[in-house]
Amino acid sequence: MNLEKFDLEYLLLTAMKSEIESNILYSKMAKKTKNGLLEDKLKFLAGEEEKHRQFIEEIYLNHFPDKKIELPDKTKVPLPEVEYDEDTPMSILLKQAMVAEKAASMFYKTLADRFEEGTKMHNTLLYFSDMEIGHFKILDQEKESMERFEDADVYWPMVHAGP
Repeated sequence: MNLEKFDLEYLLLTAMKSEIESNILYSKMAKKTKNGLLEDKLKFLAGEEEKHRQFIEEIYLNHFPDKKIELPDKTKVPLPEVEYDEDTPMSILLKQAMVAEKAASMFYKTLADRFEEGTKMHNTLLYFSDMEIGHFKILDQEKESMERFEDADVYWPMVHAGP
């Protein structure tokens, strides 16, 4: 992912916007699903995105203490958007979210290069990159399960209720 044409301020604002949008998406998806385990995983992912936003905001405020945070309405950074619709099957939403998580991983890996190697910022952004791949794997596993259930039109409401 080539981010050279963007300044650090714009990239940080874009990252915050992306994390907010991901949080909202996962929260909506959690409300949409009838699968309790998937709901918990989506709520977990929403929480992770909020933590990322907080850290990125901290970086922004440290680098630009005299500036007010004003997120762009639309970003020029090539990050995929997930088209959420109540009628969209969950497996399609999961596929789109997976693409977004992979892109976010590359974004953070590239953004980390803006900071000196070994610094807290550099290492944390690389950690975020790794976490986004972890998010991708969670979504991939759930997508595969969801596709099997959607194909067979199978749903068991109490499957995760426990003994």
